[in-house]
Amino acid sequence: MEVIGLPKIEAFLRIFAILMLVMSACLLGFDSQTKTIAYLQKRVTYKDLKSLFVLMNIACVAAVYNILQLSKYYILNRWYKGNLKGSNRYLAWFCFFFDQIAVYVTYAATTAAVGESLIAVTGVEIFQWMEWCNKFTRFCFQIGGVVFCCFLAFLLMASISFISAFNLFRLYSPKHFLHFKPSLINY
Repeated sequence: MEVIGLPKIEAFLRIFAILMLVMSACLLGFDSQTKTIAYLQKRVTYKDLKSLFVLMNIACVAAVYNILQLSKYYILNRWYKGNLKGSNRYLAWFCFFFDQIAVYVTYAATTAAVGESLIAVTGVEIFQWMEWCNKFTRFCFQIGGVVFCCFLAFLLMASISFISAFNLFRLYSPKHFLHFKPSLINY
């Protein structure tokens, strides 16, 4: 893989991750189902499971972060008017650090949502929690789609994180720990 092709690959991965995150947020936000159970109207939404509420907020924040990262190339080229010589180590550290945070937080929220959704699928007799998916099947299928989209977005953002790690650590000399290569230093 060439270094020159990495920004295009990173942009493609970010766009696809944004699409997955926005799709999961929309599926969660518009997912509700109403059923009549014993003469009572029961409505189920994503707000009934707290981890789904957190997952929706994190998916929205991660999508906005990836949009901002996509715009960094446009902003840098406009700011420096195409004269980006050498490297910017602070920008590389910033991208690496926040890409790592986005990946781990998205993974944690998705995994928590999976755990709580399994309780909704199976129920817990000890706590007298009923199985939701016997009564609210469409809601559960949409939550399954949300979880799939979020895990796919996590995998895409993990790939982006690998690219940002490569972009950061290619600046350093392989012979001297955390010393810059002489040809890449900005003066």
